[in-house]
Amino acid sequence: MLKLLKYLKPFAISLVVVIALFFIQALAELYLPTLMSDIVNNGIVKNDTNYIMNIGKIMILVALGDAVCVVIANFIGSKVAVALGRNLRDILFKKAERFSLHEFDKVGTASMITRTTNDIIQVQQVLVMIMRMMISAPLMCIGGIIMAVHKDAKLSIIFAVALPFLLIAIGIFLLKGLPYFRIMQKKLDKLNLVTREGLTGIRVIRAFNRINSEKKKFKEANLDIRDTGLTVNRIMAGMMPIMMFTLSATQLAVVWFGGLRIDSGHMQVGDMMAFIQYAMQIMFSFLMMAIMFVMIPRAEASAIRIDEVLKMDPEIVDAKEVKSAEGKRGYVEFRDVTFSYPGAEQPAINNISFSAKPGEITAIIGGTGSGKSTLINLIPRFYDVTAGSVIIDGLDVREMSQKILRTKIGFVPQKAVLFTGTINDNIRYGKADASLEEIEKAAEVAQASEFISNMKEGFESVIAQGGNNVSGGQKQRLSIARALVRRPEIYVFDDSFSALDFKTDAKLRAALKSETKESTVLIVAQRVSTVMDADRIIVLDEGKIEAIGNHKELLNTCDVYREIVYSQLSEEELA
Repeated sequence: MLKLLKYLKPFAISLVVVIALFFIQALAELYLPTLMSDIVNNGIVKNDTNYIMNIGKIMILVALGDAVCVVIANFIGSKVAVALGRNLRDILFKKAERFSLHEFDKVGTASMITRTTNDIIQVQQVLVMIMRMMISAPLMCIGGIIMAVHKDAKLSIIFAVALPFLLIAIGIFLLKGLPYFRIMQKKLDKLNLVTREGLTGIRVIRAFNRINSEKKKFKEANLDIRDTGLTVNRIMAGMMPIMMFTLSATQLAVVWFGGLRIDSGHMQVGDMMAFIQYAMQIMFSFLMMAIMFVMIPRAEASAIRIDEVLKMDPEIVDAKEVKSAEGKRGYVEFRDVTFSYPGAEQPAINNISFSAKPGEITAIIGGTGSGKSTLINLIPRFYDVTAGSVIIDGLDVREMSQKILRTKIGFVPQKAVLFTGTINDNIRYGKADASLEEIEKAAEVAQASEFISNMKEGFESVIAQGGNNVSGGQKQRLSIARALVRRPEIYVFDDSFSALDFKTDAKLRAALKSETKESTVLIVAQRVSTVMDADRIIVLDEGKIEAIGNHKELLNTCDVYREIVYSQLSEEELA
């Protein structure tokens, strides 16, 4: 929790004002019992009506001042807490945007969402409580003890018994409850993960008739978090009865021993009434702090999880001195590239070397798990190579600015991703200032114009979250249009034609040839028909290059390629 306090620096003036207002409020509340004592001792006992009226007016003014201070302090405090939550969400999101895919894998998407939402809300709520209670409660407690001792030092010995008992009780409950609050947040991560998988994978779940299985999985995660919540609430539930028992016992002791001191002439009635109020203030201060101590452990667990993300340094960062590429525009080269995923026993790709030039189509084909997508992901620097180097326009990608590198690339991922918004918005995602003519041209080349024109609103038709209101092939074509509108130096298609029928695939590749004739094109594909017209085909097998050549050359020289071809095409199609 303390590690996040540095993010309160922009609100330093507001915090000083809040502390000052709560300080004034505490002084006002400590002054009121003394005024009441004076009314009883000097007004009621002496039957002095004027004195009662004068002191009564002062009490009203003090009470009004107290109320105004509390309202303003709570208003400012709430604004600070909400603003801190907003800033932390902003910082966390921007930090996540800079993470490599490895960091995302390490934290997990479900956990990242929990940390950005629920964990920050926990911290935000506790900050509000801290400003409301943790400032005024200690002031009230210390001030109440001082005033009580001033009224009657001997009667104050009661607090020497009650307060240590309360502190020990609170400490025991906190030590038992703290570990469960940390477990709660982890189990909330799991619940979010199960929920997310159940909602995003609903088609697969229904297709395989696994709805009851998913319900069971969700029920288990839900009951798990419920049981942990019940356990921690049972532990903390014992705190309040002990607090109230101690409060009542203290009040009874004050009345009992105070009555004896009044009877012996060592104390006045008004002083005992004031003493009772100070005792109540002291005990309620501890009650407020106990409530705070119940809330702080969970917020502390949340703060630790937030801080974990904030402390994570992105693995992929720009070099201290970035260089400008001076080589041929769109030139791509892999030089002895090896890459291993963290914790993997062997490299995903090993000793890869090839080059791709503008005006050429370079295709990459191979079996499942051969390293095709891994190789492609190294070009926009989603991962950094373990050994060797990826060269773009004559410069190692690690020496380039990530922003400049990625503006050179039109990337179409293996899984087509669309965003909530119109078709126009989704295509314009590739180029923010794209004109309507450019968008229509990109859609036409991507073979998307026909289905877009059949939609009621055309290019203004709304795409649902995740593109759930369009088919897989339509998603792929819109993703391709998004890359085309950018008109980049390098096009990277990561198995981006898999959901298209053969006719659309052929028409799209034909249209792409004229559109991308000045750019470098790299295509990852499973279909032989997609790659057989490429200028260069790279055959991958178990992370290594098996052969490089055109379709005819590889058909005669490469067993792996020949096996893939014969598994997909008939003798008539080959002829």
